[in-house]
Amino acid sequence: MRKIWTIFVSTIHERIGWNKIGFIASFAVLCLAGVTLYRMLRHVEPARVLEAIGNVPASTIATAAVFVAAAYFTLTFYDFFSLRTIGAKHVPYRIAALGAFASYAIGHNLGATVFTGGAIRFRIYSAWGLNLLDVAKIAFVTGLTFWLGNAFVLGLGMAFAPDAASAIDHLPPWINRLIGIGGLLVICGYLVWLLGGKREIGVKGVSVVLPNAPLTFVQILIGVFDLGLSAIGMYMLLPVAPPIDFAHFVVVFVLATLLGFLSHTPGGLGVFDAAILIALTQYPKEELLATLLIFRVIYYMVPFALALTIMICRELLMASRAPSKKVSSAPTCKPAPQRQRSLRDH
Repeated sequence: MRKIWTIFVSTIHERIGWNKIGFIASFAVLCLAGVTLYRMLRHVEPARVLEAIGNVPASTIATAAVFVAAAYFTLTFYDFFSLRTIGAKHVPYRIAALGAFASYAIGHNLGATVFTGGAIRFRIYSAWGLNLLDVAKIAFVTGLTFWLGNAFVLGLGMAFAPDAASAIDHLPPWINRLIGIGGLLVICGYLVWLLGGKREIGVKGVSVVLPNAPLTFVQILIGVFDLGLSAIGMYMLLPVAPPIDFAHFVVVFVLATLLGFLSHTPGGLGVFDAAILIALTQYPKEELLATLLIFRVIYYMVPFALALTIMICRELLMASRAPSKKVSSAPTCKPAPQRQRSLRDH
């Protein structure tokens, strides 16, 4: 069986390529989301959506924004943790915070996060002596943190609220519960495996030492706080009635986030929204759409504008300092004695 699986994987890799399969899968998810959105929103009146947005209290939006800001603060520890993991302990927290915030806020809004976010990280961390290989390792560790956090939250949620996942994947609740428990067992098995000593993984001579079990637990907590605070931010914006259990909503939110991430669309645009609309049918479409639009503004558009402004100012500041450094590094001629005397006379 193992030999058959190896032959199958190698055949796919040689004849089709995993990149093409990933592109096809992402395109299929995007098309499905587009069709779903068209069917669900074709009769929605924009005026009623604008009215629903206007009915959301400013205090509610402000509270949601506070939780989103807290989520972005938690996000800064993705890079800070990764830098410590790869041994780049000389990079201070403020630089790690800038790298995490800018790469996420800009990369996720432009799409193709691996390339856009990676380019921003390299621009920031190269000033501190890190190379492309180091940036690739950072991306791997941050990705591991993201998936561990998602898997833990989703597994726990599906184990206790399997009906929430059924609204999206249309699987029986008992199967979703088994999937959730299975995910938690995989994480537990991973932690037990790490207890066996130093674990190192790599490809083509490039290796990364994995965080040990206690540090992996910290990784999971970072991911949990990030997702939890983001989910609370959107939960605050939901219509008041009918009420929805927070655990139920978290499962929907995480599944929608993962589907949006896998689609590689900017900010999961269309895919995230379709998943939310499919799962939360108890709300009027206009009000739920208003929630999604407000959340997109405070979670994506505002951080994107802020990160872009910070990076532009940083580039202008670095450009302005460059000529002065060249001037200061140029050789200076010793002034003539006559000129020195004339200056002292004045």
